[in-house]
Amino acid sequence: MTFAVHGLPVARGVAIGRAVIVASSRVDVAHYFIEPHQVESEVMRVRTARNAVVEEIQRLQEDMPRDAPPELTALLDVHLMLLQDKEMENGVKHWVSERLYNAEWALTTQLEVIARQFDEMEDEYLRERKADLEQVVERILRHMKGAALPVVATPRRRTQQDLLLDDTVDVPLVLIAHDLSPADMLQFKQSVFAGFVTDVGGKTSHTAIVARSMDIPAVVGARLASQLVRQDDWVIIDGDAGVVIVDPSAIILAEYGFKQRQGEVERERLSRLRHTPAVTLDGQHVELLANIEMPDDATAAVKAGAQGVGLFRSEFLFMGRSGNLPGEEEQYQAYRRAVEGMQGLPVTIRTVDVGADKPLDRALKEEAHLNPALGLRAIRWSLADPAMFLDQLRAILRAAAHGPVHMLIPMLAHGVEIRQTIALIEQARADLKARGIAFGDVKLGAMIEIPAAALTLKLFLKYFDFLSVGTNDLIQYTLAIDRADESVAHLYDPLHPAVLRLLADTIAECNAQGKGVSVCGEMAGDIALTRLLLGLGLRSFSMHPAQILAVKQEVLRADTSRLAGWAQQVLHAEEPSLMLTE
Repeated sequence: MTFAVHGLPVARGVAIGRAVIVASSRVDVAHYFIEPHQVESEVMRVRTARNAVVEEIQRLQEDMPRDAPPELTALLDVHLMLLQDKEMENGVKHWVSERLYNAEWALTTQLEVIARQFDEMEDEYLRERKADLEQVVERILRHMKGAALPVVATPRRRTQQDLLLDDTVDVPLVLIAHDLSPADMLQFKQSVFAGFVTDVGGKTSHTAIVARSMDIPAVVGARLASQLVRQDDWVIIDGDAGVVIVDPSAIILAEYGFKQRQGEVERERLSRLRHTPAVTLDGQHVELLANIEMPDDATAAVKAGAQGVGLFRSEFLFMGRSGNLPGEEEQYQAYRRAVEGMQGLPVTIRTVDVGADKPLDRALKEEAHLNPALGLRAIRWSLADPAMFLDQLRAILRAAAHGPVHMLIPMLAHGVEIRQTIALIEQARADLKARGIAFGDVKLGAMIEIPAAALTLKLFLKYFDFLSVGTNDLIQYTLAIDRADESVAHLYDPLHPAVLRLLADTIAECNAQGKGVSVCGEMAGDIALTRLLLGLGLRSFSMHPAQILAVKQEVLRADTSRLAGWAQQVLHAEEPSLMLTE
């Protein structure tokens, strides 16, 4: 019987094939107390298993094919970093020595402690790194149990072939799983899988990131897909609509087969636009930039034809490192790699946008009333810890000696915050000059993601060279919608008249004053909104590298002189979304 499962579309296109099910395999953990003389041996059990997993991932990195996506390399680095995190190691020692928990119990207890810190982070990308931490712990637990994950221990097709029937080897395969680790993704990159479906995950989960980089149709957050789909079922993955169709009829198969062929032709056509300048029909030049999370993502950005990096999320370097934040030198080397990787194209580095762990670590009663989205995050956290912030500012300034760098400050709302930030940047310059260390000039920009900032643009433009609109947060704060709350997610509307008004006013004021303005949120990469943004006067878009060519095609087809009047009509409409579908 045909039925559909709905999830989040994260990588466009259609995949049709037989289902290969990778069921959830969380390890059962025993809970018991040990004797004091067993403390050292229990700690050693965890350390030995941890070291074994480190060696496995390092072997995977050594054997990684040259055509593996850079996102995958970076995500394996994340797993190595989490495995070697001192907070995890010290926490396990604490639970074993102070509470006399057995090793497995101590490990999962510390996992819960650190996972809570990830949950408090406002940035969606960082919140979803909790899944990486859970996968790392699961691998350690499996080694302690004497059963390592086969996908890591044997990075071949053997596991896949064990799951297949002899008569399905020659047909396309689609993977259905509860969740997938970066190591799993490496295994599947070498296989014949045509698409992915996972029960969990969001648009910035590692599965989504890698799927987009591989240009493979994917749907995440499909909830019970791995339980509802049976091994070897025929499955259609509609990566455009976020729908998984199971056991489709002949008519549905034929319809999606045609759509799939159309998609293949379209991708081939888009690839020819890589070196075509992004110029509209009426001669307007449009800047298409890339959003990156890790230094090595710069390579993918260049290959996609990006004209620079519009958003480098520096908080990746701070992930899972409470109490052991990266210093100036470590950050400098990371930023330098990104700058050099862009081969002379500009790189916009956003200062760290993450909530402070220690100030949020209050009594449980207080913690229940905290809203991290409205708390000590982004620039508020940076200004609360000047020593940490100065380390980052000096690192960014030093990286600017190797190529064009723009510095972007997130979540500003008050004039006093602006002046404090600029004073610290000047102090960072003075520090480097006194130490005789080379540094470069940077253009200074501010994120417009709080309505208060959008309503006081003249103040911002007095101090900043450019503005970048973070539409994800601007929508969230304007509409009082928690993007992570499924019960109100349907109200998260980028086309709400209030959101469009704030966005349009920001673009118009920047253009009037001759200041640069870009959009770096999800709206920038949504081709359904490209014409509207162009009509509102936007000439700089920053998005995931995989979305650049599709947006460029929309730009090449657009006539901004005609779009301007239509965009104003959309702006004043009661239901703007209806005008986009007409």
